[in-house]
Amino acid sequence: MRFRADAEIDRALPIDAQIPPDADIVHVHSESLIPQSFPFCQTIHGNARQPRTFHPDTIFASASHARNHGALAFVHNGMDPAEYGLPDLAHAGAHFVFLAKAAWRVKNVRGAIRVARKAGVPLEVLGGHRLNFKMGFRLTLDPNARFRGMVGDKEKNCWMRQARGLIFPVLWEEPFGVAVIEALYFGLPVFATPYGALPEIINECAGFLSNSEAELAGAAACAETYDRRAIHAWWQQHFTHRHMAKKYLSYYEQILSGENLHPAPIESPAARGRERLAWNR
Repeated sequence: MRFRADAEIDRALPIDAQIPPDADIVHVHSESLIPQSFPFCQTIHGNARQPRTFHPDTIFASASHARNHGALAFVHNGMDPAEYGLPDLAHAGAHFVFLAKAAWRVKNVRGAIRVARKAGVPLEVLGGHRLNFKMGFRLTLDPNARFRGMVGDKEKNCWMRQARGLIFPVLWEEPFGVAVIEALYFGLPVFATPYGALPEIINECAGFLSNSEAELAGAAACAETYDRRAIHAWWQQHFTHRHMAKKYLSYYEQILSGENLHPAPIESPAARGRERLAWNR
């Protein structure tokens, strides 16, 4: 089976005219680029806001993500360690990190800040600014939190390598959480809410799940008790790019054999409501 991922797509032209004629299968990550004359599958990364119908060969980002959309097929994201550098698994960590778009309320940066403050450790916010107008007025004054803006990969990896843990108290059905497996790669325990895919990714050795601010803070205060090498080993056993590729290959083979991933179009309910999930302060 041949792979090609380097071609640029011109959205002004039909997608079929841009696919090499000897392609075995097309894998798209945009529903606006569905081919008509090639076998294909598509991966969905977000949560549907309204009930809708998905093609039978649709793949989701986690078992929870698939289930919330009335589907079964899923592939966890994986990481290539060559893109991150070596982790420092002997480092005790001087700060916690929050890695998400801080202006997005479902990511709950304010909850993360309070958890870090109660745990008595500074928080480095990677993904936002103290003052933000993009998604409504946001001003965060807590001096225990230091906002680093939208950091590049090199800077992000540096902060992660030197961190004590990741605080990730999301208030929605998280489809997957790439930031979480990045933390696991660096051996960081993850202190998060038990929503969406997070229970699939974080086991007892890798962190602590609760929607209670006090419980998360109590666990985060003991971050040094987690074995960073065991956390990295958990990542290595489940979340590498090779694990992801192997699962996708099995789906490609299923489709090319003439079998759909689901027996019929997927009739999905709305998977994302307007209300944020529970957060107990």
